[in-house]
Amino acid sequence: MKIGFDGMGGDHGPKETVKGAVDALEIIKGDIVIFGDDAALRTELSKYKFDASRIEVVHTTEVVGNDDKPVKAIKGKPDSSMVVGLKALRKGEIDAFVSAGNTGALLAGSLLKVGRIKGISRPALCTIYPTMNGASVLVDAGANAECKPRNLIEFAYMGSMYADKVLGLKNPKVALVNIGSEETKGTPLYIETHKMLKETDLNFVGNVEGRDIPAGNVDVIVADGFTGNIILKLTEGVAMQIVSGLKKQIMKNTIGKIGGLLLKRNLSDFKKMIDYTEYGGAPLLGVNGLVVKAHGSSNAKAFKNAIKYAQIGIESSLVEEIRQKVSSFANAVEESSDDEA
Repeated sequence: MKIGFDGMGGDHGPKETVKGAVDALEIIKGDIVIFGDDAALRTELSKYKFDASRIEVVHTTEVVGNDDKPVKAIKGKPDSSMVVGLKALRKGEIDAFVSAGNTGALLAGSLLKVGRIKGISRPALCTIYPTMNGASVLVDAGANAECKPRNLIEFAYMGSMYADKVLGLKNPKVALVNIGSEETKGTPLYIETHKMLKETDLNFVGNVEGRDIPAGNVDVIVADGFTGNIILKLTEGVAMQIVSGLKKQIMKNTIGKIGGLLLKRNLSDFKKMIDYTEYGGAPLLGVNGLVVKAHGSSNAKAFKNAIKYAQIGIESSLVEEIRQKVSSFANAVEESSDDEA
């Protein structure tokens, strides 16, 4: 098993990417192939002790920047760490590819260099969403700002399979994000999608409102990418402010500091529960190969965990499972087949 890794992607590459890769060797069975500038990567690698036979460096001369236009970057930077990594995935030289680079470029590159699974209209970012009841799955987390019912149905199926195969949630409860629990609430897109989801063989439990998502009463949260991305980033922001606010109040006076010491273990567990770095990355489901998008601001811990979940995706044959179940998607959206993108 070989996991490809964009060593130049993200806000902190290659320093944090390399450390994350080295740390990941302790928790994965396979090897890692890092794509990027050879000199820069080896300078960082020289800082650590590890089994050198388990990390391969593939030299590339270009980097896709966060401000680059997606398609132009993929076509105009053929020797970038992202493009070379995606090509290696298509050729079967690696079993998965992890990158914290430009999201739009990674999506475009995945479609152009790896391709979609036949029968899937649009790929979707599927991220693990920390809740008070463990972890749920949010899909789409930002790949598709505008969607049709067909897309949301596919997201629901792929998210359900991810929850089952990767998180071990059997017969996961699927819910559609909406402004109310009633079937008649929301835009025409969501009203129509609700009707269609009721006719599928998924464990569809209806609509879920934003305030109920963090409770963790549903396993798969389905939304268009615009809505899903707002949910994800708002949650991250609120979580960071809660942790920061608690720390500020604890350090305010002596009584708070004493209380903080008594609650240190509990507070640490709470912080871990809402920390996105514990999960690391979001697979781009629907692509004909396992592509994992890590958070742009990922640190070494997040990269390590992104690589770990990539391995779980490989071992669970997630992509092959989606390929085999495409017929179920097609049956569920037969009435709107003319909407295929």
